[in-house]
Amino acid sequence: MTNKLYALDFDGVICDSAIETGIAGWKVALKVWADMPTEMPDDLLEKFRQVRPVMETGYEAVLIMRLLYEGMSADTLMSAFHHQIEALMIRDDMFVDELKEVFGKTRDEWIRDDFDSWIAMNPLFEGIAEKLRTIPTDNLVIITTKQERFVDHILKANQISLPIAQVYGLDRNMSKQQVLSDLHAEKPDMEIVFIEDRLPALINVITEDGLDDIKLYLASWGYNTASDKESANNIDRISVIQLSDFAQL
Repeated sequence: MTNKLYALDFDGVICDSAIETGIAGWKVALKVWADMPTEMPDDLLEKFRQVRPVMETGYEAVLIMRLLYEGMSADTLMSAFHHQIEALMIRDDMFVDELKEVFGKTRDEWIRDDFDSWIAMNPLFEGIAEKLRTIPTDNLVIITTKQERFVDHILKANQISLPIAQVYGLDRNMSKQQVLSDLHAEKPDMEIVFIEDRLPALINVITEDGLDDIKLYLASWGYNTASDKESANNIDRISVIQLSDFAQL
């Protein structure tokens, strides 16, 4: 194990954060649109979880919740995701950086006001904490589109010790393949194992020069679709794994 570097995505690999992300998206939507009701419709979180596999970064939850509230079906949103959210941002004169900022601040407020409920909405997948505690600190990094402080809160709440410098999150403004390229250059003697639940992120690694020897795994328990799994099974570089397989890697 000492020559293996585990590079793990966070949401959908370590943490089942879909419900918290949807609720945070709703909280932000209340601030952005004056016509949003305080009470969330009962079926909206279920629809959000259905759409979650196509979401890449947390702020997009705000746009998803708004479109679902306006009556767009989950299937329609998934079939043309980027077009739909871009159209909404243009229609309502919104900007990505501003959404990211208010999304992060809204999470900070939730954490400040009710940390226990926020942590409860961010459970780790079964067996993940036990596995992470067996990995030496120097052999573990997290590569995520989540802001780093939120990852740090959740890990500490689950008694997992990892320096925040080893969390490569949204704050660094780097693509996952860029992070892996840097790690590959810094640690040429280590076998890098990258576990991710989004197929496009794994494909980006495949198409990046110099990363041919990184082991790629699609986490079947995460936020991906049956079609994603089927496609990954047809790509030689990618292995589709079950949650139970992770403990053996």
